[in-house]
Amino acid sequence: MTESLHIAHPRIMVLGVQPGTPPFRIVEIDGQLVGEAESITDVLRAAAAFGITVHDLDDPDVVCWVGGDKYTWTPH
Repeated sequence: MTESLHIAHPRIMVLGVQPGTPPFRIVEIDGQLVGEAESITDVLRAAAAFGITVHDLDDPDVVCWVGGDKYTWTPH
């Protein structure tokens, strides 16, 4: 019997907080660096620019938050 293994790769990756004034997070879409985000709104704008409508920012099949969640916007 052959089993199929499906590994989901979310289209949007929001990387860890980078120090700056103000702090920011790098956003990748479909494996490409698309810019910096200073808030959830910036992530949603970047997604919209690539034709992605995000209904649930907590859905790991859509968005991967690295180094924190959607509420993490300051360095630790």
